[in-house]
Amino acid sequence: MRAADAIAEILKREGVTTLFCFPTTSIIENAVAAGIRPIICRQERVGVDMADGYARVTNGKPAGVFAMQYGPGSENAFPGIATAYSDSAPVLFLPLAQARDSSQIFPTFQSHRTYASVTKQVEEIRLPESTPAVMRRAFNALKNGRMGPVMVEVPRDLVDLDIGSDVLDYTPMRQTISAPDPRDADDAAKMLLAANCPVILAGQGVLYAEASDELVELAELLQAPVMTTVDGKSAFPEDHALALGSGGNTFTGPGRLFLYTKADLIFGIGTGLNRHPLTTPPLPKGVPIIHATNDTRDLHKSYNTEIALLGDAKLTLAAVIAAVKDRLGGKLPNRSPAAEIAAERAIWLARWAAKLNSKESPITPYHVMNEFIRVIDPAQAIVTHDSGSPRDQLLPFYRATTPRGYLGWGKSHQLGTGLGFAMGAKVAAPDKFCVNFMGDAAFGMTGLDFETAVRCGIPHCTIVLNNSTMAIEIPHMKLSHELHKARDLGGNYANLARELGGWSERVSDPNDVGNAILRAKRATEEGHTCLLEFITSAETAFSHRGGKAE
Repeated sequence: MRAADAIAEILKREGVTTLFCFPTTSIIENAVAAGIRPIICRQERVGVDMADGYARVTNGKPAGVFAMQYGPGSENAFPGIATAYSDSAPVLFLPLAQARDSSQIFPTFQSHRTYASVTKQVEEIRLPESTPAVMRRAFNALKNGRMGPVMVEVPRDLVDLDIGSDVLDYTPMRQTISAPDPRDADDAAKMLLAANCPVILAGQGVLYAEASDELVELAELLQAPVMTTVDGKSAFPEDHALALGSGGNTFTGPGRLFLYTKADLIFGIGTGLNRHPLTTPPLPKGVPIIHATNDTRDLHKSYNTEIALLGDAKLTLAAVIAAVKDRLGGKLPNRSPAAEIAAERAIWLARWAAKLNSKESPITPYHVMNEFIRVIDPAQAIVTHDSGSPRDQLLPFYRATTPRGYLGWGKSHQLGTGLGFAMGAKVAAPDKFCVNFMGDAAFGMTGLDFETAVRCGIPHCTIVLNNSTMAIEIPHMKLSHELHKARDLGGNYANLARELGGWSERVSDPNDVGNAILRAKRATEEGHTCLLEFITSAETAFSHRGGKAE
């Protein structure tokens, strides 16, 4: 058996059915021969993002896989891999490498050396007979501990060499998880019950552990409100009476109130509690913290922690639930923040009502998002944002109701990432209405891969908020814009999408926003890849940006 055949067979045994890729790499042909579907992107970065979006929706079961050629292929993939690393996405990368007799010659690009800083694990296959062992270690890393991207570099002279056996000795890897120390779980329960207003902050680890049910059970048992990080958005149903929404660069009204005014204890679960304001809310000073994670590197990293719980989020929540029940003895805490959350939400939405319901022209992006929320059932959709303004405008107001109904991201936030995420999500969940909101600057980065979705039959919907400028840069580019119009962009993206073979509309009437979204949804159901271009204003207002009042 050749090494390339062994790699393809291992992918198949691990449940991989789709290979996101860009030639030239012989692994594509071998994977197809093994029954795996190839999806050929136009640009490696977008192909990586597709594999990333796919992996987030499947929770890594199976992992997303991206294969590319050596040199320019692996070089061009770097931004996407950096995003997967920063957001801990379980994606396997299979770049070819130069032949082994020339790979050490200066200045040859070596993936296993260059990508060590943005992968959980990276390894080069140096001998053909080592192929099964290297792949075993790769899938072990993908499935166990903190999620993250893994790379296996395959020298191009090795793929056709024999591994030394006609029978592949390979058994798919099983996930191994652990629970925290029961004493720590009981101490956490004691603190949570003693607090007047504990706030739960849930991260992406809850999603990967498939622990949303346990999170809801604990919140209801404690009568504790729940906020999520941006990456963790959808881990807790945001239509629940105890939901505070997500927190990062922007907040809901109830989220800001409870985190910064009410909380006297914070329970972080499935989050690294990173000091990264775009995706994780900065925690208030002086409030004690219980921190639960499956990665020892997270503990005491950014904040002093009263109690550390090391283990899988699902098992951790189960242990804390059991300890809380034991201490409660069948009773419930004498507190219920639901009414105050609802009241504060009503006050907050009232402050934003003018923008959310505005019929001004150009259309405010908040009206586009509000109409989307009005006409689309979140349980039937998977929504993601792009970087910059669309992320910060959408996150506070969109209410995700099912796990992975929203793909939040942004620690490494390259413009254009949302397009690949939505495409990968649609491949993983073909029955869902998969949508990405992006600005015109973001579409300019990756928009030609809209054709990939058309060509490969991936009927998702891209919503472009076209304000013909970089609004977020207004305070930063005053002179350059005054003298050279440096912020302004241009283009008719609906026409471009149509020329690329998709269904598209350009909408400037604020009264037609909701109907246009429904038309696009019907078009995706008929198998069309869709783009809606809304002509929008240069909106620069955000909800509680940076944790400060509007």
